[in-house]
Amino acid sequence: MKTIGRHVIAEFYGCGQEILNEVEQVRRRMREAAELIGATIVGDTFHKFAPQGVSGSVVIAESHLSVHTWPENGYVAVDIYTCGGLDPRRGLRFLAEEFGATGCRLQEIVRGLPDHVDKNSMLLPDDVQLITRTVEAEELPSAS
Repeated sequence: MKTIGRHVIAEFYGCGQEILNEVEQVRRRMREAAELIGATIVGDTFHKFAPQGVSGSVVIAESHLSVHTWPENGYVAVDIYTCGGLDPRRGLRFLAEEFGATGCRLQEIVRGLPDHVDKNSMLLPDDVQLITRTVEAEELPSAS
């Protein structure tokens, strides 16, 4: 099985505050996003913070979706990591609409073993620029 996957990280701005503070509303939308991209849901966990905010994740057979909300700022941080050829962008568009986002910042990371990414990069959308550098483990920066 190929390890190639797409990990989309998004930040939504100007979102509706009331939805962002309701754990069941956030859970429902995250599960719907998973279903929309064709993922197989295997579980979820969500938590409502006091006085406000929700964090949660939906575990899918193809990886995961996660969310963190700041209702007081109308801000939502979402990531969707998929493998198996699923397109995470459909889920992001849905979530942006459902949360009422007026703006968004987006990053897309192609993940997987170097050979799998290199040989399968032609499967990516045209607007994804593959920027990558492979290093040995000892070359990783140390914590300071």
